[in-house]
Amino acid sequence: MAAFNPPSKESNFKASRFGADLAMISINHKDFNGAEAVSYANKTPFIIEGPGEYEIGGNFILGLSSEGPGGLINTIYTFVIDGIRFCHLGALTNAELKGEINEEIGIVDVLCVPIGGDGTLKPKEAFKLANSLEPKIIIPVMYDEGEEDLKTFLKEAGVSANSAVDKLILKRKDLEGKEGEVIVVKVS
Repeated sequence: MAAFNPPSKESNFKASRFGADLAMISINHKDFNGAEAVSYANKTPFIIEGPGEYEIGGNFILGLSSEGPGGLINTIYTFVIDGIRFCHLGALTNAELKGEINEEIGIVDVLCVPIGGDGTLKPKEAFKLANSLEPKIIIPVMYDEGEEDLKTFLKEAGVSANSAVDKLILKRKDLEGKEGEVIVVKVS
């Protein structure tokens, strides 16, 4: 199990407690760098913090450098698990990715896109960027339930807020015929 950007103990956000095998940290900020929060029940995650190429358990992970809030470096992560290509944009602030980043991201099956929060993409530009990457599934992240950011993003996507799921389990066959489907995973 992997964790993306778990909040640290110093963050104002509440962290879920579970044991992760892998923690990917997009930006060195208290709201995103709490790998200790996913060390639980005798599990200590392998931590990836920043751009580079990584191989863990036969899985290849690529971290791409981009612009984050407050001039910090944000890392976009791409990886393949069970034949599904994932991309997590982290705390991205610029909706126009440089050409080489687009090329390195390549084909995306499942895209996690920040849709609000301090200094990250605004909902409309986040949806436009998500569509430009042509994923099969778009998962909005970095929002609080009921926030205007989520409502705006869903309106842009033409999706009802009532369609949120508690958890998401995907298999390769689940992606067949999907093009830009937005799935909201409830914040716990």
